[in-house]
Amino acid sequence: MIVTTTPDLVLDVLDAADPVAQRAAAAKLEALKSSDADFAATMDAAASKAAAAAADQSAGQLAEAQSGVVNGPPVRVIKKPGQDEVYRKFEAFVLQTFVETMLPKESEEVFGKGTAGGIWKSMLAEQLGAQLAKGKGIGIARQLAAAHPAGPDVTGKAGG
Repeated sequence: MIVTTTPDLVLDVLDAADPVAQRAAAAKLEALKSSDADFAATMDAAASKAAAAAADQSAGQLAEAQSGVVNGPPVRVIKKPGQDEVYRKFEAFVLQTFVETMLPKESEEVFGKGTAGGIWKSMLAEQLGAQLAKGKGIGIARQLAAAHPAGPDVTGKAGG
């Protein structure tokens, strides 16, 4: 399979774009193609318009920031997983390894041949390990949590 990076990248970006903005950009490109305007001059004019708009926008944002009203995008807070969650994921990984070694070696009719079959088998083992670790699991996470109670870590922050 041949992958051409430029068209594939452009198509991926185009697919991810807002449909309204995509249609507007396509219409502008069609208008430029149909007119006999000089491309470089048109791009220079568009760049100067964009620069002026950016300067106006930054001045407006500065005024909003000085007045205390900032209407930016919402901030997405990602919580650090708790110590119990980390231990449970470790137990799931250990169980995945156990399950993967227990699955039959010659299972091409179930998982497929070659690398794809290996990936499918690994994905099955991963899901089985995660399901086995849910709830009480087999006790690895519980023993690790008991051996390492939550307390200050090396940096002095609690809950490490």
